[in-house]
Order: sequence, then C-alpha cells, then structure tokens
Amino acid sequence: FRFILETGRLSPSSNGLEAWKFLVVQNPELREELRPFAYGAYNQLPTASHMVVILARKGLIPESPYIYEQLTKVKKYPAEMVRNNVGAWHDFFDSFHLDNEQARTAWASKQTYIALGNMMTSAAMIGIDSCPIEGFVPDRVNEILAKRGLLGDDEYEVSVMVAFGYRAKEPRDKTRRTMEQVSEWIL
Repeated sequence: FRFILETGRLSPSSNGLEAWKFLVVQNPELREELRPFAYGAYNQLPTASHMVVILARKGLIPESPYIYEQLTKVKKYPAEMVRNNVGAWHDFFDSFHLDNEQARTAWASKQTYIALGNMMTSAAMIGIDSCPIEGFVPDRVNEILAKRGLLGDDEYEVSVMVAFGYRAKEPRDKTRRTMEQVSEWIL
C-alpha cells in the first residue's frame, strides 16, 4: 500500500504545490461514523482493506505561508526569488479566476484527482481493486474529520474518497463507449 500512496505523493500538481493530504482511514469507529454520510462508500467502508480520504488544501493565496514553504523548503527555490515573484503568483491566480476561497479550494480539489487517478492505476497494475467515491455529504464528513483534528487548523476539506482491496467476487464485464465515440484525432 505504501507503493500506492507513493504514486499519489509523486503525482504532478499545478505549480508543484501538492495541495492535498491523504488520510488512510483504518480506524473502524471512524469508518462507521462516516458511513451514514458517505452513501457512495456505504458498502466499502466496512469491507475495504484501505480507505483513503483525499483532502484539498484551503486558504491558498499568493502570500500563503504554505506556498512559501513549498517553494523554498520542498522545491528548493531561493527565498528571495520566491518573495520577489509574489506578483507573478497574483497574475497566475487572476488568470485562473482564483479570486475567492471557493474557487481556490475547487482548484485545489481538481489537483487531488490527479493523485487519485495515479493511485488507482498503480493499484490496478499490482492487482488491487479500487473504487473512487464522490457520494458523500461534504459538510458532515468535514465536521467529523474536524472534530478529530484531521483537517489541521481549517487547512483542508474533503475532496474525494477511494477504497482499495481485493474483490470478493468477479465483477461484471466492463462496459464503455467505443474508442471512436470518445476520441477524435485532429490531424
């Protein structure tokens, strides 16, 4: 499972900000507490080998301590260069209309789906099934996680969940639209 988490950790993200956190929820009591508000995971919460709640970072603005730390400590950019480029960050945020907290958190949440997809693909490559889960009541899930101190100082909110494990029975054949229906080559 560490391999699966590592593929999430190493996933690309916009500007390398890694605006996510992975909560690997193994605690049965927490799973049961989440269950009534996670109808998309109702069957997986009690049975999945591993349940991951992927959080999106909130409060990102060009002057965020998180952005400064990410760029200087993780990406190893010189501190002076980061301080001198705050204007460029404002331009970036403006160009993507990240002018309010809701838009910025939605943008961060979109980044989590890159990690989600990579984790699910890597799991499939090693024979582990997964199921992405969006069917939950965000306010209630956030409330439960906050009560347990899992959202930091209001730094995160739930973005998506994913269940991992081995299948109990063989699934139905996968049905999808044809390649011609979903792709178009522009030459």
